[in-house]
Amino acid sequence: MPETVPGTTQSTVAADWELDPSDAGACEQTARTLCTGGPDQVDSPQWVARARDAWEDLPLLLRREVRRFRRHSGPHGTLVIGGLPTDQPALPATPAIPGSVQRQATVPAAVLTMVACGLGDPLAYRAEKSGALVQDVVPVPGQETFHGNAGSVALSFHTENGFHPHPPDYVIFLCLRADHDRIAGMRVAGIREALPLLTPANRQALFAPEFITTPPPSFGPGTAASAPPATPRPVLSGAVEDPDIRMAQLVTTPLTPRATAALTAFGSACEATARTLHLTPGDLVIIDNRVTVHGRTAFRPRYDGADRWLQRTYAVADLRRSRDHRPDDDHILIR
Repeated sequence: MPETVPGTTQSTVAADWELDPSDAGACEQTARTLCTGGPDQVDSPQWVARARDAWEDLPLLLRREVRRFRRHSGPHGTLVIGGLPTDQPALPATPAIPGSVQRQATVPAAVLTMVACGLGDPLAYRAEKSGALVQDVVPVPGQETFHGNAGSVALSFHTENGFHPHPPDYVIFLCLRADHDRIAGMRVAGIREALPLLTPANRQALFAPEFITTPPPSFGPGTAASAPPATPRPVLSGAVEDPDIRMAQLVTTPLTPRATAALTAFGSACEATARTLHLTPGDLVIIDNRVTVHGRTAFRPRYDGADRWLQRTYAVADLRRSRDHRPDDDHILIR
């Protein structure tokens, strides 16, 4: 697997690990059992419970790799597994409407939910994509410049939902279709590689509560206005030698001159250590959202039903931490 070369942003990465055909077939068979013979609404607690049980029926090597990643996400904070089932050739046209989500059980939705259960528990936010557990990441006509999952311009580095008291621990993507020109790339950069490039002064500033992060555009224009005033937070927290990140270049504002300088330096360190993932159908990407930022390169959609199509879900290692935000103990955070 190609390694990152410090000082370049052009490192292109293939899958860390590929399922063999027999394991891929076993995954598809297990996923199809979740689409029949019981509740088939992805957001229902009953279906998630079935997915949790079905996780144990997935091939041992897949479960082992995911569990190893959960214990320690490695130097990159990213795991790419190829060869997952995507329901080809029966896959429908790529959605092209705002807010597209997956409510009905499908093979890709089942794969995502089972892996989320292997990492902990799936999670969604009511204000984002109407609270759906499995969300489409697709280009939408008229939203080309939207800085979020419906756009096709470059997307800057961010951790998911760092403004929220309960951000996801993991972001999971499954590629159903690549873009026509095969130029769209998911960009990832981990703190374990970026940290050595920061000066002691910049590290100290990033650990100070001198930054404000507001909701991203994907949460809708009224979310920030209706939310409580943002509390200053650090960008880095936890162990000084292996910190967590909460940052989104678009919506994180430094409050002091030293914070401004440190945030710029952190962005440069991420650029210098970034890797680009050019995904193909069946590639599953797990991002440790605690230690890794991600973004996207620009691409050109055609809106012909065959555009780039990823599906996404979130997972948390400890669902109970957010119990006060989840009425009836389901998987959707309402605030």
